[in-house]
Amino acid sequence: MKPGDPAAVEQLFDAVAPRYDRLNDLLSLGLHRHWKRQLIHWMRPAPGETWLDLCCGTGDLALALARAVRPAGLVIGLDAAAQPLELARQRHQRTPWLCLEWLQGDALDTGLADHCLDGAVMAYGLRNLRDPAAGLLELKRLLKPGARAGILDFNKLDPDGAPGRFQRFYLRKLVVPVAASAGLREHYAYLEASLRKFPDGKAQEQLARQAGFSMASHRPLMAEQMGALLLKA
Repeated sequence: MKPGDPAAVEQLFDAVAPRYDRLNDLLSLGLHRHWKRQLIHWMRPAPGETWLDLCCGTGDLALALARAVRPAGLVIGLDAAAQPLELARQRHQRTPWLCLEWLQGDALDTGLADHCLDGAVMAYGLRNLRDPAAGLLELKRLLKPGARAGILDFNKLDPDGAPGRFQRFYLRKLVVPVAASAGLREHYAYLEASLRKFPDGKAQEQLARQAGFSMASHRPLMAEQMGALLLKA
């Protein structure tokens, strides 16, 4: 798979959707749920606000956001791939009192109105976009002045440093073999290649400021293996 190819990314997530959450739990030892809770804590969503979960996948982050903005708030979950969205809708049926809308669309051209959001999040989506800088521009367009956004993803590291060597070991010796046991070797082997093209934390901050964000701060997580880009419009 070629990183950043929209059609290939969509096909990948359609293919892995039925096993995506279980694999995430296994490969992160459940820590991805903690990182997402931490991201929401940093974002401080408030009751009555409207938020977007961009590249929402199977909807776990969108559902957690919806709990934070109830009773009068709204969360929009948007993803390019149909199968993860269908799983998100099925999850939502178990908590129908939460106010969510699910949209299939392009993260670079959402079709949503200018300045319509109080906040936005994206987990493991920016790295897969054809143009991360364009993704940040679209995000800035959607946010009200002063609104918050948080982006969670793998952290691009110096391959010669200890954290970078551990990341390479983790991806090659744990992620790919475990995915292969589920018949998804090639679907997860792309992770390392996608990181080579991904901007590091400092470059992400610079891209965000160029997109017009007034504040951009990248925070490392889990011994630098993951990173959170915290933004203010």
